[in-house]
Amino acid sequence: MSSQDPTPEKRIIPINRSLHKHALLMGAERDLVMYAALVSFVLAIGGKTLLSAGVAVVFWIGSVFLLQIMGRSDPQKSKVWRRQNALQTEYPAKSTPWRR
Repeated sequence: MSSQDPTPEKRIIPINRSLHKHALLMGAERDLVMYAALVSFVLAIGGKTLLSAGVAVVFWIGSVFLLQIMGRSDPQKSKVWRRQNALQTEYPAKSTPWRR
């Protein structure tokens, strides 16, 4: 790089993959897997029958399967969805808060 060159040379900085891993549990979002486990546990214990335990196991396996598919497409899909729902549907065109 010469002193005459107006654009400096770009620096390439490698980022290790371990520095930005998502918190996944069983290949899905950790929070959603824990909520599914809680729901299936309550369903199994609350029903107190073999049928409710069977339904809880089927729910658990199905929900983890669907959550893994969701986790492969976007590891933070539920957080993005929550943030999107928190936004307003329309922002009025006003230049300042005091304008009417």
